Amino acid sequence: MVDLKGQYNDIKDIVNPSIQEVIENTAFINGPKVHEFQKNLETYLGVKHVIPCANGTDALQIAMMGLGLKPGDEVITVDFTFAATVEVIALLQLTPVLVDVNEDDFNINIEALKKAITPNTKAIVPVHLFGQCANMEAIMHIAKAHNLYVIEDNAQAIGANYTYSNGTKVKAGTIGDVGATSFFPSKNLGCYGDGGAIFTNNDELAHTIRGIVNHGMYERYHHDVVGVNSRLDSIQAAVLDAKLPKLDSYNKSRQNAARKYNQAFKNIKQIITPKVSNGCGDICDTCDCHVFHQYTLKLKGVDRDALVKHLNDKGIPCGVYYPIPLHKQKAYQDSRYNEKDFAVTNQLVKDVISLPMHTELEDEQIEFITSAIIKFING
Repeated sequence: MVDLKGQYNDIKDIVNPSIQEVIENTAFINGPKVHEFQKNLETYLGVKHVIPCANGTDALQIAMMGLGLKPGDEVITVDFTFAATVEVIALLQLTPVLVDVNEDDFNINIEALKKAITPNTKAIVPVHLFGQCANMEAIMHIAKAHNLYVIEDNAQAIGANYTYSNGTKVKAGTIGDVGATSFFPSKNLGCYGDGGAIFTNNDELAHTIRGIVNHGMYERYHHDVVGVNSRLDSIQAAVLDAKLPKLDSYNKSRQNAARKYNQAFKNIKQIITPKVSNGCGDICDTCDCHVFHQYTLKLKGVDRDALVKHLNDKGIPCGVYYPIPLHKQKAYQDSRYNEKDFAVTNQLVKDVISLPMHTELEDEQIEFITSAIIKFING
């Protein structure tokens, strides 16, 4: 699904010396490489504050801690995403409120979001799924009207742009009160272990979060807030800082691969290719609104399990993101939920399949993958 070895071979002359520098200066935690990466990422994103941390799940949890959310506060997020998004809500004894997504772009459904707001709602967590932003203009309007925080789960869309109706562009993860991302190795910007970061333009919130990530300390052994131990180590920062200048080209490679997939499938009625819902509305040469962390198809009238087996038999990896809605997961079942409110998610989990998507995909590989799928569908 992801060719990390091929990507490493392309940048090892940059990455290896950077890692070696950390080893030789032995500044393994909060060393110069961490601060250098932080500053460079702030510049890239156009955001005032980047606070690195240990992983993307921590980033979400720390963002919620920084906002001062209290047990019982309701936090609205989507039913169709990875469990980490709702996991941290539950861990903090907040009340998760799951809502349905759009059928075309898999992101939070605005009408479902409006319907879910109650007097106990305190925050919205839009997930920029598979590489493109949710409808942030509408979400921010709703949040302002109801005095709600917005926490962007940007684990899958780093580098994507969101285009407002007036043409203004901003980077995903920098629009809400706070954004959180993951640097898991398979992400568009991935390290060689775990890593994450929190983004905000709020000076006071940034100060609070900087304390939280380091045991609540601003001065050694003075614990001013309740904190956690969640720091990005210097070796991972060295890897990320070496890869950051290539992020736009990485994302462009993914967009090019997605365009070629789309072209191959354009006449196959049983396949619905990904929709680009923001910006130009298509994967054109200037597309910057969808960075294709995953390339996810919807199948119509196709036996997905049989297709998965067919692809695996040919040595073609694929994935189902996600096979079970969060509201049906044992850990997050709740009598408040009504199945009719999750019609789209309940169908997507039966229809979706994700194909290999990474920066090293070659035309021959795409041809092999698409031909195998088309042959299976056509019998």
